[in-house]
Amino acid sequence: MNSKASCLVSFALFLLFSSAAAAFNITKLLGRHPNFSSFNDYLTQTQISQQINSRNTITVLAVDNKAIASISGKPLDTIKKILSVHVVLDYFDVQKLTMLPKKTTILTTLFQSSGAAANQEGFLNVSLVNEGEIAFGSAVKGSILTAKLVSSVAAQPYNISVLQITAPIVPPSIDQAASPPKAAKSPAAAPKKSPATPPTQAPSSTPAVEAPTPSQEVVADAPVVSPSSAPVADAPVVDNTPVGSPTADDEITPSPAPASEPKSDSSHTGVAFGIAGVGVVMGLVSSLVAF
Repeated sequence: MNSKASCLVSFALFLLFSSAAAAFNITKLLGRHPNFSSFNDYLTQTQISQQINSRNTITVLAVDNKAIASISGKPLDTIKKILSVHVVLDYFDVQKLTMLPKKTTILTTLFQSSGAAANQEGFLNVSLVNEGEIAFGSAVKGSILTAKLVSSVAAQPYNISVLQITAPIVPPSIDQAASPPKAAKSPAAAPKKSPATPPTQAPSSTPAVEAPTPSQEVVADAPVVSPSSAPVADAPVVDNTPVGSPTADDEITPSPAPASEPKSDSSHTGVAFGIAGVGVVMGLVSSLVAF
């Protein structure tokens, strides 16, 4: 029993020692290299350092302070996606990379495991170029190799490897998605022709005519004529002569009495006296001529 118990204790201590030896802290590893302080700070701010430390096998592609400045102006969420692309879910040191069976190999990154990657954003393309140089780039179709391997920074085979590369690896689609609708300065930000938006007409120097109100429409279309401004119509001539009095025209050309009016007795009498008077006058004239 004692031998069995001692064996179990020894095995437990071995496992404990093995797990302690396998444990690593990316923040402490990079903390020994001041030229990676900005990269290390971003790993802490985005909490990617915790994800790295929770893994057993990992490779970190780190960039120095000068190189990381190219993405420092982006939103923190975008920086987190970009840094996730720099964490490869396997162990690669310089020797293993130089012995790749193919000149081009696709590597899986932490961003792919996040579930937010699309269109090969979560994969890296690593290739042997220029007689032994190792270059990295996004596996998104149409992307180019944008970074080259510089050297090994730290390694704990076969748990963690930290490699320095010349520049950040930024998948184009991540950069485009991070750009605001003005499309900040990414390929998607290329100026596009406005499809059907009519140009805004510049205000004219001539004062704009206001839309007429109902009262103004009446004034414009059909002006109301006030008594003072209306044209003077032919007013009837006021005749001060009493009704029935003869006018000057009546004295010159008297109007004959209507034929339909019956003649009174006084008119017959006047005619008779007139005829008699004429006869008397003619008789007198005849007498005078005889003498």
